[in-house]
Amino acid sequence: MSDTISKFEEMTKNADVKPSFKISSLDDKPYPYKSEIVNKLEKEYPTIANEFQEIMVAQYELFAQKMLSYGMGNISMGSNLETKDEVKFSLTSIWIRMNDKMNRLKNLVLLGNKNPLDNEPTMDSWVDLTNYGVIAQIVSKGKWKK
Repeated sequence: MSDTISKFEEMTKNADVKPSFKISSLDDKPYPYKSEIVNKLEKEYPTIANEFQEIMVAQYELFAQKMLSYGMGNISMGSNLETKDEVKFSLTSIWIRMNDKMNRLKNLVLLGNKNPLDNEPTMDSWVDLTNYGVIAQIVSKGKWKK
C-alpha cells in the first residue's frame, strides 16, 4: 500500500498534475450544477478548494485500484446486502476497519509512538479513513452493487 500512497502523495503535491475531472471549469466560470456555496468557497479560498479537489480525485483513483483488486465481497462480507442485518454487518466491519485506523493514528499522532517495523506512513491511515467513510455512505444508501 505504501507504493500507492507515495503515488497519491506525489499526485497531490505536483502542481502539474490535474485531475481527470474538475468541479470548477478551466475558465473560472462556475458550472451551472454547482451550488452558490461551492462557488463562493472556490472564489474566497482557491488554494484550499483546488487542493481538496485534487486529493479527492487521487483518493477516488486509489479507491478504483482497491475496488478492482478486492472486488465487492470484502465490503459486503460475502452477502448481497439485501437485508438490514447484512447491511448492519457490513457497516460494522467498516467501523472496525476505521477504528483500527483511528487507534493507529492515536498512537502515532497523539502519543508520538514510533514502531520501527511500521512502514506505513501516517497519511495511509488518513486516506483509508476518508475512503472507508465514503464506502460506508454507499453501503448505507443501498448502492454497493454493480
